[in-house]
Amino acid sequence: MSGHSKWSTIKRQKEINDAKKGVVFTKLARALTMAAKEGGLDPAMNMKLRFAVEKAKQANMPKENIERALRSAQGKLDNIIEVTYEGYGPSGVPVIVEAATDNKNRTAQEIKNLFERGGGTLGTPGSVAFQFERAGQLVVKRGSDAEGRMLELIDLGVEDLEEAEDGIEVYTKPEELFATKQLLLGSGMEVGSAELIYRPKTNVEIRDEGVVSRIIKLLENLDEHDDVQKVYAGVDILTS
Repeated sequence: MSGHSKWSTIKRQKEINDAKKGVVFTKLARALTMAAKEGGLDPAMNMKLRFAVEKAKQANMPKENIERALRSAQGKLDNIIEVTYEGYGPSGVPVIVEAATDNKNRTAQEIKNLFERGGGTLGTPGSVAFQFERAGQLVVKRGSDAEGRMLELIDLGVEDLEEAEDGIEVYTKPEELFATKQLLLGSGMEVGSAELIYRPKTNVEIRDEGVVSRIIKLLENLDEHDDVQKVYAGVDILTS
């Protein structure tokens, strides 16, 4: 069976498996805390917090865990800061890593080591970011008729969409993400996830199985680091 897949699709499946094991709760809690500290505790006024709460609920995070994370935002974790790392994986695949840490130097060294052990290099700020753009992303369940669902989305005014292995990816401007989600839900569509992302402007196409394995291993190792919140990569994995 031929086709292609992107890291975003692979990562969503990984998140489902991790959620089943409960290993994502710690990262989700930190994301909630950072979002609340950055923009306040009112989800209506804090878009980042709104989607962090929704993502926690999608992972079946207990309500008390969500509330505990929000309480932590009120001064208990003042030493936690957000940091973004940029680098390249094997074959020049651009990678952005979002982290939340209480020790910037330690985390930077550990992320650098992961890049190097994975056959990549950690770059300087700005060395990779220009290859990505900030966007909202929703994953819509496609049902049995993907083409029909895509036409429905276009009729609703969606201008930027792609079919993925696990649904249809809809892209929006960051500030239009919530309104678009409400529009899709109001039309009866099932939205699997909605979040703010770094979207690669172009993807490096990789077909060699050995290179693919090395890239995926690097991205998974970065994603599994305790301080890492999200990993984005501009790679298109071709299969045949």
